[in-house]
Amino acid sequence: MTGPAATVPHRRTGQRVEAAGPLDLSGSGRGTAEAVRFLRECQGLGLRVDWRAAGTPSYDLALLHHLPPPTAFPSPASGQAGWRAAYGHGILYHRRGPDFVTVLDRRERGTAVRLTLDHPALVGTFLRLLEPTPLDALDPVGREALGLLGDERLVLAAGGWAVSLPPRIRRWPVPCTAI
Repeated sequence: MTGPAATVPHRRTGQRVEAAGPLDLSGSGRGTAEAVRFLRECQGLGLRVDWRAAGTPSYDLALLHHLPPPTAFPSPASGQAGWRAAYGHGILYHRRGPDFVTVLDRRERGTAVRLTLDHPALVGTFLRLLEPTPLDALDPVGREALGLLGDERLVLAAGGWAVSLPPRIRRWPVPCTAI
């Protein structure tokens, strides 16, 4: 993918993206999965995103703290301050190798978890869920893998849809020589 997901109307100006309307975070269906994919892809491309949230999440909102926080929530009590405080570029991302995927997860302060997915069902399901997927489209092996990935907080499964959370970061905000 060379840009943000086309399923979310947006306007891109250089390294800045503005979503045309509020993104559904309720977890009630495909809209939430598409919104998460859009934000994940923007994150991976190093784009600044201006967006507004809609809906009350039916899942733990901390799953999304690795993604750019919204500029506005439907209500002040819905977690915007916590998201802004917890957000950091690159606190969750994945890299791919031949027949494996590694994930670095630093969403919980003071911890760094590195996971290597090398079982074919886990790798296949993780990669398949980079595109929002209806749960009923997964076979029994895929559903079992989804459960394991969900236990590690690597996917969002809500409203009958699932999507992988860690972006594949293609552009870091500083040159590698500055780190």
